[in-house]
Amino acid sequence: MPYVNIKITREGATADQKKALIQGATQLLVDVLNKNPSTTVVVIEEVDTDNWGIAGETITARRARGE
Repeated sequence: MPYVNIKITREGATADQKKALIQGATQLLVDVLNKNPSTTVVVIEEVDTDNWGIAGETITARRARGE
């Protein structure tokens, strides 16, 4: 029973994009590890950019600078 946790910043991923992520991650496990898709769990967590940091600063600050 594979469990996949995908974390992305909360910046407007659409329902269709999330559906594609879930389908793609499931299919990858089927293709690579021969896992059963009916027992594969995929969870998408959206994290506020204030709560995600790289190189000592938040994504919010990096986005404000255009990075």
